[in-house]
Amino acid sequence: MLEFENMYKEQGYKAICGVDEAGRGPLAGPVFAAAVILPEGLEIEGVTDSKKLTEKKREQLFDVIKENALAYCVASASVEEIESLNILQADMLAMKRAVEGLGIQADFAMIDGNKTPSLTIPCTAIVKGDAKSESIAAASILAKVSRDRLMFDLAKKYPEYGFEKHKGYGTKAHMEAILKYGPCEIHRLSFLKKLLGEKK
Repeated sequence: MLEFENMYKEQGYKAICGVDEAGRGPLAGPVFAAAVILPEGLEIEGVTDSKKLTEKKREQLFDVIKENALAYCVASASVEEIESLNILQADMLAMKRAVEGLGIQADFAMIDGNKTPSLTIPCTAIVKGDAKSESIAAASILAKVSRDRLMFDLAKKYPEYGFEKHKGYGTKAHMEAILKYGPCEIHRLSFLKKLLGEKK
């Protein structure tokens, strides 16, 4: 999991951050991103793509990553930004905010996926990076846990939708709740056109 980190270290970069997002696909809530700089050579047992971990394991690793990271930042782009920019651009914005919010300025960024945000430092996109890079995997866990915690809190404000269970993703129960109660202010209306169109 340190192959990419070591490769870029050999090229002379010193503060390499991994960047990943969470919440690109849901029908509700903001999109989150995290950037993490880990100490050189550190391997945290169990760190991998957040989607492969149980919620309990992600929660445990969340604290371990924060305690061991040289620097980390979790950022987001709002539902309003998702609607005005589109999800891809909002995703890039959240990643940019995460990198720029690091307590230590990174000199290179490894981004999960096939696109990179516009950064002032060199960066590269790594497809399935959260399964290949320790730093990106750590970022995926911080982003996922942070977003899940927010959706759990929002479930108290909007109890009829069950956000604490599906975190805003388009499950059958979630879509049925939208059809029954209509969308609320944290729903991404551009994601609901097909669903609400079918209702009419």
